[in-house]
Amino acid sequence: MKLKRRPRPAPQETIVSLIDVIFFLLVFFMLVGRMDATAPFEILPPVSTAGESLPKGGTTVAIAADGQIALDGAPVSQAALLTSIAETLVNNAALRVRINADGEARLTNLLPLVTALEQAGVRDVVLVVTPNPP
Repeated sequence: MKLKRRPRPAPQETIVSLIDVIFFLLVFFMLVGRMDATAPFEILPPVSTAGESLPKGGTTVAIAADGQIALDGAPVSQAALLTSIAETLVNNAALRVRINADGEARLTNLLPLVTALEQAGVRDVVLVVTPNPP
């Protein structure tokens, strides 16, 4: 009596190599990508001799040396900025606003904006500065 062997099933395709590729792509884009909104114009923050680490979260307002304003990377007018901030405050009363002003920006552009933000109900306004090198 001759017994027949069962045919072996075809080996299943493994997706381990695909998972590795996806993982490497994820790490690559996390390292290369920028996690913060960038202004549509160049900003060189002022240098500070004292300060704390920049807190995370919130929205970013950029002020160029010539007075242009951007909200989270999109150019806006001051009125549109305040309207957008007021709408955001309805859903998030603890909104933090980070102001990334150019070191050459005039205080006449910065101080009225900070005052208007505080009057709109923003409790936490942070000015971004560059640490002074030792």
